[in-house]
Amino acid sequence: MSINRVFVTGNLTRDPELRQAGASTVLQLGIAVNDRRKNSQTDQWEDVPNFFDVLVWGARGEGLSRYLHKGMKVAVSGRLRWSSWQTSEGDKRSKVEIVADDIEFMSARDGQGSAPASAAGGASYEPPSQSAPSVEVLTEDIPF
Repeated sequence: MSINRVFVTGNLTRDPELRQAGASTVLQLGIAVNDRRKNSQTDQWEDVPNFFDVLVWGARGEGLSRYLHKGMKVAVSGRLRWSSWQTSEGDKRSKVEIVADDIEFMSARDGQGSAPASAAGGASYEPPSQSAPSVEVLTEDIPF
């Protein structure tokens, strides 16, 4: 048995592009995922980006195309797919891309940190209006 699952978070490197692929549609986007490495020359930690192409098929891609834009932080879960082709010059090329099953917004279009209600499935989150109880209230019932 083999398992082909991937989960990454990062920022979109370009505005998504919605294309027709036969009878279906596909949303193509790019994501940059940072990796932390220690620079042996400076002895400092540095962020090194990894770039991935992401595909979202069908109606889900059509819906997401209205909300996603360059720079937005997203979480992508899906599977890896390897493809190869030959260029018109005869060079062999290949790439690994992510075929997304789910994309979650980690930042909103306006940068406020949450997705619009219609993009997140219709329900928006409202934080509780009550404040946390004071320490005196919490320690009142402790018997020691």
